[in-house]
Amino acid sequence: MSSQAFAPEFQGKFRSMSVNTNYVQALAEAREEVARAMEEGDDLALAQAKLLESEACRRVGEIAEANVAWRASYRAARKADAPGSMAWALWNGGTLARQCGQMTASLRWLELARDMATKAGDVVALGYSVAGIAETLRIRGDYEKARELHVELLAEARKRGECRHTVWALEGLAQLDRNAGDLDAAWERFAEAAQIAEEGGDERGLAWALRGMADVLSLRGEHDEALHLLSRGEQICRRMDLSSALAYNRKMRGNILFRACWYGEAVRTYQEAQKMFRAINEPRGAALAELGLIKSRDKLGRPRPATERALLALLDTLDSQELRHTRKMVQDALDDLLELVA
Repeated sequence: MSSQAFAPEFQGKFRSMSVNTNYVQALAEAREEVARAMEEGDDLALAQAKLLESEACRRVGEIAEANVAWRASYRAARKADAPGSMAWALWNGGTLARQCGQMTASLRWLELARDMATKAGDVVALGYSVAGIAETLRIRGDYEKARELHVELLAEARKRGECRHTVWALEGLAQLDRNAGDLDAAWERFAEAAQIAEEGGDERGLAWALRGMADVLSLRGEHDEALHLLSRGEQICRRMDLSSALAYNRKMRGNILFRACWYGEAVRTYQEAQKMFRAINEPRGAALAELGLIKSRDKLGRPRPATERALLALLDTLDSQELRHTRKMVQDALDDLLELVA
């Protein structure tokens, strides 16, 4: 049985803040506390406030500000000799790097966070750091190691009855199942994650689970119900100012419209998603939206040579990035195209 969700990254005076707090509001409160802590020379409070500032900035898409804030949080925590707070700052830095497509940097910060959390004896920071490593490996395409870590994390989360961690681990495993083509297993895990998140009051986790469920329904041909679930998830994302989650929700809407053969609407939706991703400097999402855009335009009658050139150009942009799975998806689309024209 899982407990009510809480946000352990909300530390110090922010501990009582709801896990579902709107991030624009959270950012305002964090900056107010930053000013107070700096005036009073309270390094630990400054580290905690800068952590929330960074997390809120990341969530609402203020990437440059988030990058400055997590580093300031780490420096203040080190000055306060608070290894637990240092671990949380490193976790936040690793999460931000993953969002920006910097997988090597993400793993480096998250592994340092794991080691610092171990030193501090902070089991929650340790769990979040390992979960971040698992998610980064999954996005990079290292599925075997990612699955191993997600399974370990799920067992630990269930034992401790932690709502958010259980939901996170279930969603990671569900995504791996979906990528492997096991839609029944993916549905079961996404549905369980949604139920636990809803019962535990974890709206963020619920929004991601609804997106996963919508994906599976769409792959089964149930497009209307999939769009209904996405709309529910979108409401959560907008209410909490979850910029990245909202962009991925929009990109999934494009996927569903494409599968339903509504190509014109898919084009418009992918364009919206791409704009959202570029606004928050999220290259993986932008590349996936571009891929959907290229495929939709091809279905609308774009000349095949133009489609091939667009796919090759997208492939080139991914050469210097650490997004193996994304690059494979583009390569697969190119291979399928070449088979059609052969």
